[in-house]
Amino acid sequence: MKEFIAFVKVELFHIFRDRRTMLILLGMPVVQILLFGFAITTEVTDCRLMVLGASGDVQAERMAARFDANPYFRLVGWLDSPEAMYEAFRSDRTDMVLVVGDRFSTRLADGTGAALQLVADGTDPNTAHMMMNYARAVAASAVTVPASQGQTVGVTVETHLLFNPQMKSAYNFVPGVMGLILMLICAMMTSLSIVREKETGTMEVLLVSPIRPIFIIMAKAVPYFLLSCVNLATILFLSFYVLHVPVAGSLALLCGISLLLILAALSLGLFVSTLVRTQVAAMIISGMVMMMPVMLLSGIIFPVESMPEVLQWVSHAIPAKWYIAAVKKVMVEGAGFAAVARETAILFTMTVVVIIFSLLKFKQRLE
Repeated sequence: MKEFIAFVKVELFHIFRDRRTMLILLGMPVVQILLFGFAITTEVTDCRLMVLGASGDVQAERMAARFDANPYFRLVGWLDSPEAMYEAFRSDRTDMVLVVGDRFSTRLADGTGAALQLVADGTDPNTAHMMMNYARAVAASAVTVPASQGQTVGVTVETHLLFNPQMKSAYNFVPGVMGLILMLICAMMTSLSIVREKETGTMEVLLVSPIRPIFIIMAKAVPYFLLSCVNLATILFLSFYVLHVPVAGSLALLCGISLLLILAALSLGLFVSTLVRTQVAAMIISGMVMMMPVMLLSGIIFPVESMPEVLQWVSHAIPAKWYIAAVKKVMVEGAGFAAVARETAILFTMTVVVIIFSLLKFKQRLE
């Protein structure tokens, strides 16, 4: 029994001495419970609303104020034309538009009733459906006046989804899965490839060759870049011909944005390889540690706008979030480069920063 207790003490000593093991054992559960507790929510708490038409109508303005007072909605402006409405959706300035027809107050007062139309972005059908339900309840109770016959005249609410009127879920999850696959596969394969050389002792043999170390690392990454391009082509082929998700925008723009994400993921894999020495550790970091933030904080499953502000700021540092937002605009909405210039610029900056930082970090480890 004494020998058994001695072995237990030795094992505990080894665990406590390894800071990375302690971080995984004690730190990972804390991170997981906080992420899952705050990030996993299906509620829509910050729906940006715009109103189209009837800006001088008293009842319309009263209804807009009613929406703005609701905790689920935030009035961000008025629109004057359907073209402006489409532009607002493509530029990501609104999540829903309340369309008010002419003579809205008059139709309510004379007993004929009035109709409203709720227009939402259908690229995320689950979120759009929930926003529609909230908005329909608010609109139906916002303006109710007695008709001349003594009956109560309410508001007829019609709904319409842009870009995805059939509410196909593939329009939402295909761009998200594209970002998830490219991020994880590229980062994981690159880190494992380099760590494998270090673990087997062949990295030193490569470094003493006439080729400069930077070119050795680039040579290790190029094959995975080419294979990732093949994965991208396969994903787009299956999405279009099997899942029937259209590529409404420019295919060249879509591929260019995807190549930026691939480069960023390869650089992250290079950075992971500078932190660990074994393939198991590289698999844990590049797989498990990256998978949770990408799945929870990039908007693949849960709306980022409904998360606490701290997690929203954290999500800004995830390249997949900006990639998924850009892909939805190009692939589903048919937007051009101007609509995704912000996401592309952020993704390009992230890619350059990660590449430079990873190469510098790797060079420091070599020295």
